[in-house]
Amino acid sequence: MENLIVRYAKREELASVNKIRKQVNDVHVKGRSDIFREDGWQFIEPFIYTKFDEENSGVIVAVIEDEIVGFAVVQYIVKPESPYNKERKYFHIKEFGVDENHRRKGIATALFDFAKEDAKKRGFNRIELDMWEFNACALAFYESVGLKTFRRYMECYVEK
Repeated sequence: MENLIVRYAKREELASVNKIRKQVNDVHVKGRSDIFREDGWQFIEPFIYTKFDEENSGVIVAVIEDEIVGFAVVQYIVKPESPYNKERKYFHIKEFGVDENHRRKGIATALFDFAKEDAKKRGFNRIELDMWEFNACALAFYESVGLKTFRRYMECYVEK
């Protein structure tokens, strides 16, 4: 895509990132209103500043002519060996989104490609993320860039 730049965010760009995060939040509220609160945005809005300031996290942005059009919140995770698991070192995509006015233009792919390259530079050979099952568009995208399901959370409701 012409004029698209993907890089780490500047603090002053986080309010623009939050506009896209709000769109993503609205998708979650619509998709699982039994889990996500409509008024919950006020509580999660400050999260981006916390992740920006953390040493083991970052905020990646996609920019077209000074407009933030996509983002990824990432974490660099090293879990030590435990009695049950081997050490795990992975690049975790905590949040991911593209502005609804800029979807289907290659922005998500560019963000994911940047994340892959950055993970590699940081010595990670694995990227992980989790997503909500109702979001078929997200699932199709993630599979198109090579992600595969390796773990699944399941649910059932019991009668009252």
